[in-house]
Amino acid sequence: MASSIFIPISISIIIIFTLPSYATITGPSPDLVQSSCLHATFPKVCTHTLSLYKGPATTPRELAQVAIRVSIARANKASEYLSRLQKEASRKEKGALKDCASQIADSVDDLRNTLGELKELKRATFKWQMSNAKTWVSAALTNEDTCLDGFKEIEGRVRSDIKQKVTNVAKVTSNALYLINRLDHL
Repeated sequence: MASSIFIPISISIIIIFTLPSYATITGPSPDLVQSSCLHATFPKVCTHTLSLYKGPATTPRELAQVAIRVSIARANKASEYLSRLQKEASRKEKGALKDCASQIADSVDDLRNTLGELKELKRATFKWQMSNAKTWVSAALTNEDTCLDGFKEIEGRVRSDIKQKVTNVAKVTSNALYLINRLDHL
């Protein structure tokens, strides 16, 4: 009788002691996120968004990839939002929304190119690949900024909503660029 109780308790103890190591596999290490985000352009945003991510990240390179994935996801959400707004917008707003949607789509392409480059880093071409990645993320930031320029002459809710969404994308993109700039070798 005592042995039948011992087995479930033993299994419970093993499971409890293995959970912390499993938790680090399912998301970025809190220590890695904290230390990497400490001097980011938007440290609170960096820590928050990367801590929520459920994919693995155990190295600075993987964390930079996570940051790019977060940026792509945010840009895609902004793009969907822009598409929905175009249906009910005034003529003047539609033009700005269409231009902004195009800019955000270009940002998504640039960020996807960056992610592809970061996944395939090689020692022999590291500097070239890092230059490409930094250029694409910088271009994505420029596209996001250009998107907002189109709303300078527009007042009201549409402008403030777009500014909030695109600024959010720009913050995570800026943080991604910071994390990429921290990569100095393979």
